[in-house]
Amino acid sequence: MTETTGKRPALTVWIVSDGKPGHVNQSLGLAEALARATPTETHRLPALPAWRAWLALLLKHAPGKSLPSPDLIVGAGHATHLTLLAARRARGGRAIVLMKPSLPRTWFDLCIVPRHDSIAADTRTLVTEGALNRIHASANRDAHHGLLLIGGLSPHFEWDGDAIQLQIKSILARTPDTHWTLTTSRRTPPEFLTELPPTPNLTVVPHTATPPDWLPTQFAQCGIVWVTPDSASMVFEALSAGADVGVFDLPVNPKSRVGQAIARLADSQRITRFVRWCASGTLHPNLHPLAEADRCAEWILEWLKKKN
Repeated sequence: MTETTGKRPALTVWIVSDGKPGHVNQSLGLAEALARATPTETHRLPALPAWRAWLALLLKHAPGKSLPSPDLIVGAGHATHLTLLAARRARGGRAIVLMKPSLPRTWFDLCIVPRHDSIAADTRTLVTEGALNRIHASANRDAHHGLLLIGGLSPHFEWDGDAIQLQIKSILARTPDTHWTLTTSRRTPPEFLTELPPTPNLTVVPHTATPPDWLPTQFAQCGIVWVTPDSASMVFEALSAGADVGVFDLPVNPKSRVGQAIARLADSQRITRFVRWCASGTLHPNLHPLAEADRCAEWILEWLKKKN
């Protein structure tokens, strides 16, 4: 650990990044939760190409020579795994892999995996509700400010733009006192927005017009969030923000683990499916917002205490 003047020693965390925003988001979510729990220095370094990572592992070389030695090395995504191991062999520290690894789990010190990866928890494996994220509950949410998050083509659900349009129109018509903000994703078919009629209580912000911190800001402000079920990460982020969460109805691939995860959330009344909302007019209240990154941080720090 790095010494800090007059304070507890700082935990040094390396994040190995494959450059994919969703994977980096998971690693940063964990690092930021660790920083909320204990003094932490975080450094990011890129994952090596596979052949270079194998070479670095064999020769005991690793990137980050100018960085302080790590206490924890964190990575999400298969492309980070070999660099994680090479960095640990060269510089020490504990290797933490997020999501189900492509290499044997015993090669890593700790594994943090979402429930839909179907891996059992043990002393070195923690199972989470969804992938980790950087969102935490906000006390400033407005019950009359809503967010509509639209995904698109996915192997987990059969996309039906017309059905989603009808569901959006129903929500807008039945909630005239709520101002809604709708945004899309890179997977949303380009014709979707052109077919959406203008409505007084709706603002549309295409994903191409959203800056990096736009969505976390929206989560902090909105009391209600509706999400298409293919956007599972957005569902878990909305639950972490503390919003009441509705999920649009789309035909599900019965073999999809994401579909099964959405079904578990509905069965446990974490979320409300559109068809149920139509019948009741209400969403299940989000009385216990998810805080999975903080839970993981506490688990890691407790594990480190036992090891040191």
